[in-house]
Amino acid sequence: MRALLTAGLVGRFAKPVWFTVALLPFCWLVFAAATDRLGANPAEALVRSTGNWTLRMLCVVLAITPLRVVAKMPAWARFRRMAGLFVYFYAVLHLLSYGWFDMGLDLADIGHDIAKRPFILVGFSAFVLLTPLALTSFNRAIRALGGRRWQQLHRLVYAVALLAVLHFFWMRAGKHNFAEVAVYGAIVATLLGWRLVQNIRKKTPKLASILRRQL
Repeated sequence: MRALLTAGLVGRFAKPVWFTVALLPFCWLVFAAATDRLGANPAEALVRSTGNWTLRMLCVVLAITPLRVVAKMPAWARFRRMAGLFVYFYAVLHLLSYGWFDMGLDLADIGHDIAKRPFILVGFSAFVLLTPLALTSFNRAIRALGGRRWQQLHRLVYAVALLAVLHFFWMRAGKHNFAEVAVYGAIVATLLGWRLVQNIRKKTPKLASILRRQL
């Protein structure tokens, strides 16, 4: 079964299929907007939907490394870059939907709103941190930065994930609707917690070796 799945992941059609699946939510939103199927408040529906898909794609990105390690299937790493770029794609759509439909692209009003409302500030901060990750996701940027600095920079995705969940929490707090927040919070906490455990496991032998030498 693992060999069959690995063969599918490394096949020539794997990335086009992944790209198509990741693009389907956008296609649906375009279709729904064109056919007046976004409900009574289309602007709110677009802002909410693009935000939800940003968070979902972010969870997919965070899940790739644990899936690769636990399942012992390195082929999953092939999709990490594309998944990360789709996070940014939906984040840009989310920001544009807010800036255009909610604020009328008035930059002064947008700036005032970001400074005034904490959940908007948190969401915008997540977008700012996400931008350099998208801009440096290509091989040329990796070579220019060097592997170590590139990895250190891309650890910002953990801060982005936490800020995204906090943004979602504060947005839902006004309506006292925390069911989805709890689900996403649990997923992000699990994926980040797994990384923390792995990091501790890697450092424990080194620490033990240092202590033995000192003793």
